[in-house]
Amino acid sequence: MTANPSKMPRVGKVYLVGAGPGDPDLLTLRAARLLMSASLVVHDGLVDPAILAMARPTAKLVSVAKARSRHTMKQEDINALLVREALAGNDVVRLKGGDPFVFGRGGEEAEACHAAGVPVEVVPGISSALGASAAAQIPLTHRDHASIVSFVAGQCKGLSEQDWSGLAGKGRTLVIFMGIATAAQISEKLIADGLAPDVPVAIIEKATRSDMRVLHSPLAGLAHLVESQKVQSPALIVIGSVAADHDSADNTIRALALEAMQ
Repeated sequence: MTANPSKMPRVGKVYLVGAGPGDPDLLTLRAARLLMSASLVVHDGLVDPAILAMARPTAKLVSVAKARSRHTMKQEDINALLVREALAGNDVVRLKGGDPFVFGRGGEEAEACHAAGVPVEVVPGISSALGASAAAQIPLTHRDHASIVSFVAGQCKGLSEQDWSGLAGKGRTLVIFMGIATAAQISEKLIADGLAPDVPVAIIEKATRSDMRVLHSPLAGLAHLVESQKVQSPALIVIGSVAADHDSADNTIRALALEAMQ
């Protein structure tokens, strides 16, 4: 006997939504509309509270914040949560900082949903790299400086074994996500792989937000800059000639970094 489709349990939909780099004004219209209509919002810890405030008043907000070596919920459990809620008939907004498919583990979550027969829609967001560089007015490409851009995770497994020799240098820009905690290893690794110690570096902390900072240093002074300025996540590291300091207001910080190299 064929089941009556009208009596089949409804399966909800999972929306993998990019929240952008922080400023609520940089949300896409699609992201804002979904936030205002979703019954459940599963969000990262770095999503700005002003963005979460856009969710409808009756929505349930679930934080799955992640920090280095300390997760509120393991990735496998997040996947299971999304699937479970959708199979229960709920439409779920999975809200991620930046873009879901740029170091956001959106691919893993989409795979888990597809495997369980749960429909998925991906709503792109402004990647943190693009949002941060725009806010800091650091062009990732420039006809006089760089025609190649590479995105790298600074907390990848086997960092010391990675070959980064072709990622930075003349005509290239390297953007490192999640690299503050491993800044010393990153600078040592890049120099060991052939990058000059005086290559310009910029750290963009809390990009697009009211308390954003842009700090400059040569590559060899990166670790000292992070420590002396007490840089906090979220922060991106931009390496290459496009990151050169053209603002005299940052000269004191640059001098401190140069002093640390001597």
